[in-house]
Amino acid sequence: MAHLLAVETPATRLSHSKSDLKAQRVRSAWVFLAPTLLVLAVVAAWPLARTIYFSLTNASLGNIGETQFIGFQNYFAWDTTKSGRTILRGLLADPVWWNAVWNTLKFTVISVVWETILGLVVALALNSLFPGRGIVRAAILVPWALPGVVAANMWAWMFNDQFGIINDILLHLGVISHKIAWMANPDTMMPVVLVVAIWMGTPFVALLVLAALQTVPNDIYESAKIDGVHPLKVFWRVTLPLIRPALMVAVIFRILSALRVFDLIYVMTPSSSETVTMSILTQRYLFGFDRFGYGCAASTVLFLIVACIAVVYIRVGRVNVEGEGR
Repeated sequence: MAHLLAVETPATRLSHSKSDLKAQRVRSAWVFLAPTLLVLAVVAAWPLARTIYFSLTNASLGNIGETQFIGFQNYFAWDTTKSGRTILRGLLADPVWWNAVWNTLKFTVISVVWETILGLVVALALNSLFPGRGIVRAAILVPWALPGVVAANMWAWMFNDQFGIINDILLHLGVISHKIAWMANPDTMMPVVLVVAIWMGTPFVALLVLAALQTVPNDIYESAKIDGVHPLKVFWRVTLPLIRPALMVAVIFRILSALRVFDLIYVMTPSSSETVTMSILTQRYLFGFDRFGYGCAASTVLFLIVACIAVVYIRVGRVNVEGEGR
């Protein structure tokens, strides 16, 4: 019986060979990834660990070397007054912080939705054959290629209430009757920033979607045309499922970028509570108010929020790290 069990069949040998090959590939992958992981540990993991440590202290810019450990008081704490009243303090009890969280989430949802829709439309248009398509494809990337500070300053001048071209155009068209201070009006601050963000982010989505459209075989469209299938049905049933992995990757990148937005807000509306985001408020705590430990707590919470949203999106959207649907 033991002799029979020891007999190695061709199927068993093939299975062992596949297992050895898989193990060899895993070892090779770790060897090649080791330098990258080491660099990430130095430039990402160590600063993150230090940020978390400082968030548990009373550190300020003047006493970094003399900090005291205070636990989670920067995050949440409470004091009881002589009258027995409980006073909540800390980042998680700060209404200013939650206003920044709400502004960030609102900015992210609106900008990413419009960037996805417009990017998809632009990609479909650029995928068509028309004269000068190459020039248009190159020109469409200019907004995305511009540094955020440059684009923000450019649009700030365009929306200037005295010298901006936006007011001049709208006045000549009769849309408005007087010049509007776009970046000083609480009702128009966020829409103006969103316009700039969407203008900058749409080409990135269009680029990834266009690359995916180039891989879709033309035979599918020719067959659908011969069968008389409506173009909208072809888009929903054929095109969209095939480009979905690239679209999902584009969306997650835009979500992560929008959650960390800083330059547009800092340049265009630096001191407004209507547009302040988590990154802007964190910068104020760290360097503006000299509350370094408190700012590190804000940085840590920002990191956790971004990480959680990314993980939930990847799991719900069923996207893996290679950008392919599962």
